[in-house]
Amino acid sequence: MEAIMESPYINSLPTLFEGLKMTLLITIAGLFLGFILGGLVGLGKLSKNKLIQGICTVYVEVVRGTPILAQVLFIYYGLTEDLIGLSINALTAAIIAITINAAAYIAEIVRGAVYSIERGQREAGRSLGLTEKQTMRYIIWPQAFKRMIPPLGNQFVISLKDTSLFSVIAVHEVLYMGKQYYNVTYEIFETLVMVCILYLIITIPTSIILRRLERKLDV
Repeated sequence: MEAIMESPYINSLPTLFEGLKMTLLITIAGLFLGFILGGLVGLGKLSKNKLIQGICTVYVEVVRGTPILAQVLFIYYGLTEDLIGLSINALTAAIIAITINAAAYIAEIVRGAVYSIERGQREAGRSLGLTEKQTMRYIIWPQAFKRMIPPLGNQFVISLKDTSLFSVIAVHEVLYMGKQYYNVTYEIFETLVMVCILYLIITIPTSIILRRLERKLDV
């Protein structure tokens, strides 16, 4: 028992747990804000207003067409006091990057889910005397939201893993904390094994829950 407690694998855990807290904070905050922004952008892409639709389409294409690493470097180093007078700390830059990146993908999830609802549902709403907005709110959106849940879960897993890229701007997420730890102890292999295990402890159960949810919702 004593040998296990003195293992380099176990010794790295307190430091890695600190990083894991930061990883989860960035992921959850970024996805929450990204869902709000992505929902608005997704509805904007469905708008009949060509200007709004065009702006939302450009946003989605630009963000999806560029790597998140470049996005966070631009936010952290590009938006400096020398350029537009902003000074952004590393954590804020990371949350902004996850939010902007996730929102682009969530916008497509929202658009796809709404489009997947049969046209007859919309016509049924209108035939009941509901307005376009009421039809969307009471008939289309509840059904579409159900279909969004599995892809939103996948986006959580993707965003969680993307946070490891923020170690380049010294965000104290789990990989960065791992680097700090093995730079002192030189236990590189053991530390990186534990970093991977911590990611898997979150991603594998999440994937299992999503598959079960998908079967239960029949989507």
